Amino acid sequence: MNGLFTSSVRCPVSRRVLGNALFVLLMLLLDGCSTAPEKTYRIGFSQRTQADTWRRSMLASMKQELSFNPEVEFIVKDAEGQSDKQVKQIQELIDSKVDLLIVSPNAARPITPITERAYQLGIPVIIVDRRTASDQYTAYVGADNTDVGRTAGQYASALLKGRGQLIEIGESPGSSADIDRHKGFAEVVRTKPGLQLVGKLDGDWDKQSFSADLTALLRANPATRLIFAQNDRTGLKAYDICRQLGIDQRIKIIGVDGLPGKNEGIDLVDRGILDATVLYPTGGKEAVRTAVAILKKQPFRRENRLPITLIDSTNVDIMKLQNQKAIEQQTDIEKQNQNLETLTRTYTSQKNTLYLTLASLIIALLLGMWALYLFRSKQRAYLKLARQHEQLEAQNEEIRAQKNQIEVVSQQARTATEDKLRFYSYISHEFNTPLSLILIPTEDLLAKKTVGTHELRGNLSLVQKNAYRLLRLVDQMLDLRKTDAGKQQLNASEQDLIAFVRDIVTDFGRKAEKQRIDLQLITDQAGLLIWFDTEKLDKVLFNLMSNAFKYTPRGGRIHVQINTMDGQVRIQVIDNGEGMTAQEKEHAFDLFYSGAPTFSLSKGIGLAMSLEFIQLHRGDISVTSAKGQGTTFTITLPLGSDHLDASEQTGPAGRYRPFIETELDAEAEPVLRPTGRHNGTLLLIEDNDDLRAFLINRLGAEFDIIAETTAERGWERILETIPDLILSDVMLPGIDGAGLDGIELTQRIKSDWRTSHIPVILLTAKRQLEQQIEGTRAGADCYITKPFDTTYLIETLRTTLANRRKQQQRFATDTLPKSDNKQDRRFLNELTALIEKNISDPSFGVEKLSREMGLSRVQLYRKVQALLDKNVVDLLSEVRLKKARQLLRDTTRNVAEVAVETGFSSPTYFTTFFKQHTGKTPSEYRRNPINV
Repeated sequence: MNGLFTSSVRCPVSRRVLGNALFVLLMLLLDGCSTAPEKTYRIGFSQRTQADTWRRSMLASMKQELSFNPEVEFIVKDAEGQSDKQVKQIQELIDSKVDLLIVSPNAARPITPITERAYQLGIPVIIVDRRTASDQYTAYVGADNTDVGRTAGQYASALLKGRGQLIEIGESPGSSADIDRHKGFAEVVRTKPGLQLVGKLDGDWDKQSFSADLTALLRANPATRLIFAQNDRTGLKAYDICRQLGIDQRIKIIGVDGLPGKNEGIDLVDRGILDATVLYPTGGKEAVRTAVAILKKQPFRRENRLPITLIDSTNVDIMKLQNQKAIEQQTDIEKQNQNLETLTRTYTSQKNTLYLTLASLIIALLLGMWALYLFRSKQRAYLKLARQHEQLEAQNEEIRAQKNQIEVVSQQARTATEDKLRFYSYISHEFNTPLSLILIPTEDLLAKKTVGTHELRGNLSLVQKNAYRLLRLVDQMLDLRKTDAGKQQLNASEQDLIAFVRDIVTDFGRKAEKQRIDLQLITDQAGLLIWFDTEKLDKVLFNLMSNAFKYTPRGGRIHVQINTMDGQVRIQVIDNGEGMTAQEKEHAFDLFYSGAPTFSLSKGIGLAMSLEFIQLHRGDISVTSAKGQGTTFTITLPLGSDHLDASEQTGPAGRYRPFIETELDAEAEPVLRPTGRHNGTLLLIEDNDDLRAFLINRLGAEFDIIAETTAERGWERILETIPDLILSDVMLPGIDGAGLDGIELTQRIKSDWRTSHIPVILLTAKRQLEQQIEGTRAGADCYITKPFDTTYLIETLRTTLANRRKQQQRFATDTLPKSDNKQDRRFLNELTALIEKNISDPSFGVEKLSREMGLSRVQLYRKVQALLDKNVVDLLSEVRLKKARQLLRDTTRNVAEVAVETGFSSPTYFTTFFKQHTGKTPSEYRRNPINV
């Protein structure tokens, strides 16, 4: 038998039979496996987005229809709501040579050129849902959006009985759906004298929010009775806004789409959130059917208008039942398809099994001995590979464990590094502030030839206070260094704790009197001898007392209680201040805690060092606190000396005598500080009381000062007063420990129409180039680092204000000005366009203009005055006068017609106004316009 497999000379017939058998087996396998249908056509689908339920429903219906056409390859591209991306994706489909293109446009105009190009290249193009701006397409599938708007308008009229104010919230701005639905809705409203459309908002639900605009519009028009939202998702958002305003029972809402499912149109009507929704079919099945007909050269319709219907409380139950039945039928179809697929797979498997069985019978005899030999060889190889596999698995498991351990350590190291960098960044800020308050008053005194006694004493007191503050920071840093190095040593001695604590409380007595705080030491013992380190316990109690004074308001309460219990002495510092949040309390003693948005060195180092010092005494320190309910720090120390080593028991040491600030806490400055002479209004935002007071005093001679401590309050004051300049610190505390910083405030100022023209100067201790670049990108006009020169700061403020006034003069020379600031340019363009649009309306004035611009009358006046150095009334007159000149010069209209077209109530008043401003009557100007 060995000769049968090894000798080609002795067994050529066996080799030939084996080869033939293998060939037969291969052909049978290929025949059995070739059951998948061949793809004949390629259809590309460019969809605007798949982020909403309506478009997912469209895609699902397309795939359901395609299940009946297995010969079609379907390629889907999702543009994610971006027109530029959709253009690129359509070009990719064209380049891949698809047989047909289905497009659901994001916006009409950007998509039109690329669809026209595909159509001109001979690729059939089907437009679904929204239209393009061209008629170069093969077929269109979708409902009539104008009819949708008319249906909504007619139902609104019936619902309100022909009387009431309406608000419309549109679709994506610029899309054909938005334009057509508004057109149909407006047509109906215009035919109903009792209906008034008070405003139309852009409602691109997945890109921008209309909450603020709708809230303002509802408040400005309290008689509004109905909102027409161009899709159900927008309608749901509008309902939430009405509910927040407490008017959801009064406002009627009509949506569009009418999809089934939770929080979709039918569900919202059923729950009473929407009064009605216009069923807008997706057209997915119809688009695929049309595409297949085109590819197979079958008859098709170019315009496929889908029917729409209105769903309200009268037919919502029927629609729900129909949808449930349709879902059940679709489920049954899917189950049947699954059963068919299962049967097909079973049939294919059985057929392949039959082929394999027949082929196996043919070659079984020839392969018998060879299979036995291969089995034995493979068995030996398998055993060897199994052993190697087990070894490799063990090695891989060990490598995975090491990798996981390395990742954990790496993450911990990365977190620790980030926390330390943040910690030292804030330490730099803490050092720069007292340094600034030492250098700035000193340089100010040196620059003056004569200095008054009061000013000298005030500046020296400021220098002394911040020098002691700087010294205290250095001491805390040294203590931190010793703790990190493990060199902190306890030097304890037996002393009277009651007398020791009473001395500390007495030191804070004057500060308590100044702030009218009830400060008491409460104990039932005249004296108590315990072992403690005087210097370290003094620093602990000083930190706790300083924090209590910092966060306790004037007229508050700070009590220090001492008692003994269970062989320990308990010291409690209790205040009724602002308290801590649960997260702040949990991490109160963490040195590098990064959860809080702001950082205080006294909390960051002081409490961490206090914990270290108390633990050196074998004691414990804890905190109980709640926001708005005060804070209690509790220290427990053991009695006796058994817990101390001999090296820790030394003689008495001197007290730690820190400088205690006794000045009155800075109160909020008045809203406006009047002065005898001013160059404009300056809003100052600075959280450090000393620096804020110094800048108010130093800059008060130049500007009217408005001072705030947080960016949130500063933003409110900016909207109230529209200042000429803003000087703000970068690192601000916010309200309740969270909020805006200077960079975020600058971004908000520069992105808001009402405030984008105001120059912003940032004042900060952050000196790194990256941070200065960040401030400049946010829109800051200047970035000044601490410590700064006062003269340089004043000159910078003067120059910035002078440049703004020069820009005003440049703007004032042209009725249609141009600005380098994008927000200002957009504001001015929309302002002049709105005036020109309504120029023929005599009643169009400041009130209507401010309402159309979405600003209050005062804000509009201040914005125009700041940009153009003229009031709104003068601007309206200039635009009308310019239009009148153009009509008189370039047309043959008579004076009365020109007066009507430029918005004058009578030709007589127009002639008088024209002569006052040009020195000529309209007729004289028409004869000789050159000299005017």
